Amino acid sequence: MQRYIYPAPLLPTAEALRSGREDLLPYLDRMCQRYAEVEPHVRAFVPEEDRCHRVRQAGNALLQAHPTPEERPDLFGVLLGVKDIFRTQDLPTYAGSRLPPELFEGPEATVVTTFRRAGTILFGKTVTTEFAYFAPGPTRNPHNLNHTPGGSSSGSAAAVAAGMVPLAIGTQTIGSVIRPAAFCGIVGFKPTYNRIPTDGLIYFSPSADHVGLFTQDVPGMRLAASVACQGWREDAVAQARERRPVLGIPVGPYLSQASEEGLAAFEEQVQTLEKAGYQVKRVPLLENIEEINTLHRQMIAAEFAMQHAEWFRDYGHLYRPRSAELVREGQQVPAEVVAQARSRQRTERARVEEVMDREGVDVWITPAAPGPAPEGIESTGNPIMNLPWTFMGLPAGTVPAGYASNGLPLGLQCVTHWMADEALLTWMEDLAQVLAKGVK
Repeated sequence: MQRYIYPAPLLPTAEALRSGREDLLPYLDRMCQRYAEVEPHVRAFVPEEDRCHRVRQAGNALLQAHPTPEERPDLFGVLLGVKDIFRTQDLPTYAGSRLPPELFEGPEATVVTTFRRAGTILFGKTVTTEFAYFAPGPTRNPHNLNHTPGGSSSGSAAAVAAGMVPLAIGTQTIGSVIRPAAFCGIVGFKPTYNRIPTDGLIYFSPSADHVGLFTQDVPGMRLAASVACQGWREDAVAQARERRPVLGIPVGPYLSQASEEGLAAFEEQVQTLEKAGYQVKRVPLLENIEEINTLHRQMIAAEFAMQHAEWFRDYGHLYRPRSAELVREGQQVPAEVVAQARSRQRTERARVEEVMDREGVDVWITPAAPGPAPEGIESTGNPIMNLPWTFMGLPAGTVPAGYASNGLPLGLQCVTHWMADEALLTWMEDLAQVLAKGVK
């Protein structure tokens, strides 16, 4: 089985384009050629006529605006993939659905505009599951086309893994950044809730939706996050570099949700980190995970039904069965249950952070998914390992962490304190390097 994996790390790409060591227009031509070779197999992008003509025009305009390297922005010329639930000024939004795209028109998403101002070129909209739920699109895992890339940010993860773009935007409402990043063997980052603005997004659940990012490299992710995250602090990066974090394993019913193979691989990852000198503590946590799982799903179903009330009334026949089922399910959730869930988001976060402070844990580490990407593209895999951290709004990331017995990638999920995104991405860099050397 052919793998459609090509290198496209963000940091060296951005540095080369900004400095002029890499000429922009030949770079765009080369990336368009890669797209032409890879996209028919991976199918990561929403179809667009004359995509590369538009991209070359954008490249010429960027060169005219920034002719000399000295005043070029941080992400000059970097190609960007945008999940097709964000509004953009030059491409329609379909949200993976059959509804008229005119329903989704509106101002461009702030995160897209922010990246444009930093010099990126929009390469295209990436495929999403319908309305970022579970009804999959056509995208395939570039490591093995017979397997899912994960969801709902399937196209964004696959496009980065296949080297068609070095940076892509996704969203996470349960596990739709961390899981597909792990399945596709790349870096995924879901920041603290609302640290990247969500306006311009076709919401699934406003109380749970996070904007997230995909890259092949952790240093590139830190660069992208420094552009997209509000109030980014370079002094916090410097402070985090001064020491290694204490790692915590949340033992108990939450961790046992992973598969036998996933847990065995995770233990190998832990041993690799311990041999490299990391202190690892096993701490009981999330004993109430079944309750959290239920509350989160009730809350997002109810908010999904609220977001789709008018569209579903007028176009319900165009919804795919799983999305329609979620609307109907959400309509039955009592308002007091939704209020309880929103309140518990804060109390559960405080409880977890209290345990971190008491036990001296800086970063929780867990499997990024129950196991490797399932076979077939009818299912996008189980987001259960990501759910509590999304519920609490804590920053989370995943780094590549070896391969399963079937040759598909595995990821290590890393979670830290509220608003400690800078520290998390700084610490993830060394974790990724250690795992790359020690886990096969």
